[in-house]
Amino acid sequence: MILRGPVVALVLLGLVPTALLPGRAGSVAALWLLGVALLVLVDVLAAPSPRTIGLGRDPVPQVRLQEQTQTVLSLTNTGERRVRGLVRDAWVPSAGAEGAEGARGARGARHTLDLPPGERRRVTTTLRPTRRGDRPATGVTIRTHGPLGLAGRQVTVLVPGTVRSLPPFRSRRHLESKLAQLRQLDGRSAVRTRGQGTEFDSLREYVEGDDVRSIDWRATARRQHAVVRTWRPERDRRVILVLDTSRTSAARVGDEPRLDAAMDAALLLTAVASRAGDRVDLIAGDRVVRARVGAAGAGSGSTTGASSLLHRMVTAMAPLEPVLLEADWPVLAGAVTGTTRRRALVVLLSTLEPAAVEEGLLPVLPSLTAHHRVVLASVADPGLRSLREDLSGVDAVYDAAAAERTEALRHRTATGLARLGVTVVHEPPEDLPVALVDHYLALKAQGLL
Repeated sequence: MILRGPVVALVLLGLVPTALLPGRAGSVAALWLLGVALLVLVDVLAAPSPRTIGLGRDPVPQVRLQEQTQTVLSLTNTGERRVRGLVRDAWVPSAGAEGAEGARGARGARHTLDLPPGERRRVTTTLRPTRRGDRPATGVTIRTHGPLGLAGRQVTVLVPGTVRSLPPFRSRRHLESKLAQLRQLDGRSAVRTRGQGTEFDSLREYVEGDDVRSIDWRATARRQHAVVRTWRPERDRRVILVLDTSRTSAARVGDEPRLDAAMDAALLLTAVASRAGDRVDLIAGDRVVRARVGAAGAGSGSTTGASSLLHRMVTAMAPLEPVLLEADWPVLAGAVTGTTRRRALVVLLSTLEPAAVEEGLLPVLPSLTAHHRVVLASVADPGLRSLREDLSGVDAVYDAAAAERTEALRHRTATGLARLGVTVVHEPPEDLPVALVDHYLALKAQGLL
């Protein structure tokens, strides 16, 4: 049973006869309240049962974080009476639910209900998720009003529904410029020094300034003039992204966890590397492998293939959440070994936290660097720089000293990793995707993949 606003007004109206008959105020008030209670009871009994409304929900399209999608709820009146009232489609707060006209309840969108017997209505709730991942519906509440408008009935039914909020891929604004760099790299007329891991492209006449080591002597003998070989960066290389979802990825940098910033960097590198014709694989995990996305076949560099891979990547990343456990790097390193026996570029999207590196990652690095080129991509906290520069007071000086020590420890860790052959890319969230792709393109240009 529910009470509506007019009941309060009706009760307050009883103050008038009570004030007019002060000698019998108690009995008048009691009779008035009894009358109101009887009216409410009659209205509740006359209200249609909300259980006569059949409910169904259409599949909810997935959407990028902070973008808008819609969920459609079907309501069918299976009873014999017209039903008037309200419907609230409730979701978790992070789903950002609101009605078609912006009407929002405590935890969801409210819709007016006026449904004749045997008919069906469809109500639309707009969803704008504020957190990445699967955001579920929590229930549909139906309120039916009695003919007097004083009271009614209410029931809450769970109608399953989930909206998947994909990583926002904010760094895609850099994609065109990075693809332009890639095209420039692929379209060079020659690579003047024969780099390790480059592929033969074509022959052309020698011009002054070419490296004499690139001269093709057999072709020169046939043509009676100097001919040089041109080279282009190799295609169909392997790039393996290892996304750390352990406790260190839960630390917040700015407004989002480190994990989300690492995903952004992984997506930009995936988009560029797949368009370059390389095979990109994703392994995400902590104590166990949580998600795995493999290249369907040899990289072709086609737009369709790159888009398909990117779609599978964001779909696999969407439900991942940080786990408050240490990463089991032997398990993740074993997953890398099981992915390919060929030499690959292995990008570890983790943290430069000294304790986590020394206790977990360091023991497995020799086996990885022996067979692969390894890069550690870490999200830097811009707040540390602010702390180091703020010397405005005694407390600020202590904070600056702590931040300075943290940076010194990370620098020492990065130096140790470099001795093992690991390249460290440690940048703030907005700069990490670009820095990682620039490093990839530099390796590609030098034929070091």
